Amino acid sequence: MFKKVVIFGVGLIGGSFALALRRAGQAAHIVGVGRSLASLERARALGIIDAIATDAAAAVAGADLILVAAPVAQTEAILASIKPHLDARAIVTDAGSTKSDVVTAARKALGERIAQFVPAHPIAGREKHGPEAALAELYEGKKVVITALPENSAADVETVAAAWRACGAIIHRLSPQEHDAVFASVSHLPHVLAFALVDDIAAKPHAETLFQYAASGFRDFTRIAASSPEMWRDITLANRDALLTEVDAYLAQLQGIRAMIADSDGAGLEKIYASAQHARQQWAAAIEAAERKAN
Repeated sequence: MFKKVVIFGVGLIGGSFALALRRAGQAAHIVGVGRSLASLERARALGIIDAIATDAAAAVAGADLILVAAPVAQTEAILASIKPHLDARAIVTDAGSTKSDVVTAARKALGERIAQFVPAHPIAGREKHGPEAALAELYEGKKVVITALPENSAADVETVAAAWRACGAIIHRLSPQEHDAVFASVSHLPHVLAFALVDDIAAKPHAETLFQYAASGFRDFTRIAASSPEMWRDITLANRDALLTEVDAYLAQLQGIRAMIADSDGAGLEKIYASAQHARQQWAAAIEAAERKAN
């Protein structure tokens, strides 16, 4: 499909995209770009990329597809650096976890060439990061949300969708605003909660004892607190307004539960717990059904 793919950021997300495209036979030559030469060299040694580029002009020359898989705060600078060197037929996309801010950055950086940028977000990941974390199968059966712009051609959007399908992903479509509202609730807020809980416990004078007795429930709830602090700092601030709405709603829920605990309101607590259990079971069943269908 692609003669030359360029990936800015060859960690978990970008590296897995490269490995999946390579496994599918859809990329003849993959070039990696990033801030750390050591990481790029490691990615090349692992077979994730074929070559390393140290400047934007050399990186994007002759590229068919360019993926920005760096922290979202870097998007504008990366796009501005490649704009003068973009081939007219090149398609640029991203893997950012927020979309409204990315679109704003892209419009500012690319200007009249905004039609070449097709925003997207793969809904897959692990708490590990860096080239060693990359997996060719990371996107199999996972959703990728494309938040196409009015300026995008249908052909370019389909090319990005086809690239992700080659990685095994299932394509969904939302507007940037819809995307950010949804993921503030089901992704960004859970990360904030996991980071906050672990940090709160770590700051206690008897933290060592607490962690000694933390078991599978704590591990499962806080797994995502092992994610990249830089990446999640950027996501938190990029989706600030939608995330604040979700934080406020969660605080209200906690205040209600606190009152029930203080009042020994067992019936009220059980009602909330039962409702949550039912919703969780329904969600898990829907996910399992979708995975069976995909396979």
